[in-house]
Amino acid sequence: MNHVRPLPEYLIKRYHGWKATTYAENKAWYRRLADEGQRPRAMVISCCDSRVHVTALFGADQGEFFIHRNIANLVPTYDPDGGNHGTSAAVEYAVNALKVSHLIVMGHSGCGGVAGCYHMCSGDAPELEEKTSFVGRWMDNLRPGFERLQDGSDEDRKAELEKLGVLVSLENLMTFPFVNAAVKDGTLSLHGVWNDIGDGSLEVYDPELKSYQPI
Repeated sequence: MNHVRPLPEYLIKRYHGWKATTYAENKAWYRRLADEGQRPRAMVISCCDSRVHVTALFGADQGEFFIHRNIANLVPTYDPDGGNHGTSAAVEYAVNALKVSHLIVMGHSGCGGVAGCYHMCSGDAPELEEKTSFVGRWMDNLRPGFERLQDGSDEDRKAELEKLGVLVSLENLMTFPFVNAAVKDGTLSLHGVWNDIGDGSLEVYDPELKSYQPI
């Protein structure tokens, strides 16, 4: 393991600052979390994008959300082929073990993964079509969304695809038997949201209106 290096000094300093302030002031709470385990009411599937800060958006404390992050906040279809499926494993654990009541898929503005999918499906990113591209093969999950795009400018269509990606993931979640069963018996509800990073707004998908509504 001689290729592994120590943490950067700025991260070490930040850790010591957190330990001396936030942790010290809430020590009983952290010990309770450690002793009693996690009991989150909701799972959030969000993007890896460093600008997306789920807990800050909802003012959540540690222990409130079970969060899974991946490129473009995507959920693949149910595919029990014996392979490695990180997102599917997280969904299974959240629903079957943690018994979360809500499962939220959160998209966001300016998503690089969605833009990559858009360019790939438009024929402008041949490198993502290569079988060796992990990003490209992951973004294949979003191809059904690209096929639904309306006419418009590239920028408008990318923004539309960000929101369609959330809907594709929600549809794919329902292909998981345990998710489908929990939704139908009323113990789990699915939600789709989209965050505009620039103006801080949040939109929620309304299935009756078949559109996103600001909150």
